[in-house]
Amino acid sequence: MGTIAISGCATGIGAASRQALEAEGHTVIGIDIKDAEVIGDLGTREGREGAIAQTLERCNGTLDRLLLCAGLGGHIGNNAMVASVNYFGAVELLDAFLPALSNGESPAALAVCSNSAQLAPTIGDSSLTRVMLDGDEDEARKLAEEESGQMVYMISKNAMGQAIRRRALRWGEAGVRLNGIAPGPIDTPLLQAGLATPGDGDMIRSFKIPLGRYGRPEEMAGIIAFMLGEKAGFVHGAIWYADGGADANVRPERF
Repeated sequence: MGTIAISGCATGIGAASRQALEAEGHTVIGIDIKDAEVIGDLGTREGREGAIAQTLERCNGTLDRLLLCAGLGGHIGNNAMVASVNYFGAVELLDAFLPALSNGESPAALAVCSNSAQLAPTIGDSSLTRVMLDGDEDEARKLAEEESGQMVYMISKNAMGQAIRRRALRWGEAGVRLNGIAPGPIDTPLLQAGLATPGDGDMIRSFKIPLGRYGRPEEMAGIIAFMLGEKAGFVHGAIWYADGGADANVRPERF
């Protein structure tokens, strides 16, 4: 079994995935703001740099898998931090760990996106999306303050999905698979906080899910374990929707 680094490992999908992957026999290096082997605030450059350095030291420069789950909801009231954690806190780890993954055995990486990333037609072409993809965190933080918190969340997840797909050629040539998962509402502390937020909660509750329920973290963990495993060895550059049919209901003509 291999060595896996997981950001956002302390709660929600990250914690469930950690449990599932450790049950398979993998060694996990957890990265989080608390309750992890590597403590770091991925919303700051210094925190990311420290987390990257500590992780590389712990794995001796070789990773077999990488799972990026760390994220903040738009309800927190700090849009700049949502942009920093959800996008820059993921892509900087992706790029920094590529050499270590290239040293690994059947290496693969996966990031948690969101099915909300495609709900508004203009998200993928917004100024904030473009600035994120250009790597300008200072400008992204400024632009984020001009949007609603929920929109910043959606844009950050759209930019993350684009970043994954844009890296497909380079990562494939390096021998490392890279994919994303786009969950719908999953019963995690993040979702519960969103439901308790005026405005956001009503929007979440009104969102139609054909299966009629919220997802469970362990369901996402099962998909993640498969996507990171060798049975998914030809899956690369993909965003796997796991949302109870919600995206299909909204966009039946796009797949």
